Amino acid sequence: MTTPRPRRRLARLGPRLLSPGPRPLRPGPRPLRPGPRPVRLGPRSLVALTLVSAVGVIAFGWPFLAPPSSALNAHAQDAPWLFAGLLVLLVAVVAATISESGLGAKAVAMLGVLAATGAALRPIGAGTAGIEPMFFLMVLSGRVLGPGFGFVLGSITMFASALLTGGVGPWMPFQMLAMGWFTMGAGLLPGPERLRGGAERALLAGYGFLAAFAYGTAMNMAGWPFMGALASGVAFDPDGTVPANLARFVAYCAATSLGWDLGRALVTVLLTLTLGPAVLKALRRATRRAAFETAVTFEAAESPPKDR
Repeated sequence: MTTPRPRRRLARLGPRLLSPGPRPLRPGPRPLRPGPRPVRLGPRSLVALTLVSAVGVIAFGWPFLAPPSSALNAHAQDAPWLFAGLLVLLVAVVAATISESGLGAKAVAMLGVLAATGAALRPIGAGTAGIEPMFFLMVLSGRVLGPGFGFVLGSITMFASALLTGGVGPWMPFQMLAMGWFTMGAGLLPGPERLRGGAERALLAGYGFLAAFAYGTAMNMAGWPFMGALASGVAFDPDGTVPANLARFVAYCAATSLGWDLGRALVTVLLTLTLGPAVLKALRRATRRAAFETAVTFEAAESPPKDR
């Protein structure tokens, strides 16, 4: 009678028992969590922002909206001043309405830091050949912090830079509104939660290039009616038709600001592609650590036990 030999069986089964088997699957990359937004656009904020944008469009484009027989053309020199005063009030209303939707102490602190940084960046180039590094910071800030925060940041930054450089005048409300649109547009770009890396930088650079020209065109439209008889060939003609004034305006932009707008656009693209990764990372880290959406609560300290 033969007895089984367990040693041989273990020797045959050993490789199977000791084999590592299929490797466990490694967990994939974690999905990107949406970063907190300091300002959320509520219904009242949307209504106020839509109102100020509509009035802004009229304030910028009234030379093309009013017919030649309109009484508004008889006061072509006064209309920009009236619209400037109205824009100041509307921008203040929009800022107050957006602040009611959740602009806490942390968001106000970040708003002050970014506005001060943007205001300090503007005088670096002094507008020479369009060298204005402030615009790239507005693009990145609007991208990370959202359209509501972007509109407030753009308006306040332009206001602070005007005080810093002595550029206070009837054009300042138009600059505040145009910069608010500029920064808000960056917050409305697609893919804020998923798009990262080179694709996001290319998107922001392309937007900065086009929006820099749009900003310059809007500001030209705000100051164009002031030309009067200074340049009869390209000045606004109250008695002219819309196509004739449009041709004059295009010639005015090409002759006065095309080089500055191109310089601003190229500087914005260059800074976005080179400094964009570091600035975006810093802004997202600061926003995540600040936890703007977390409510601050205070709890009463426990009283120490009394000595008997």
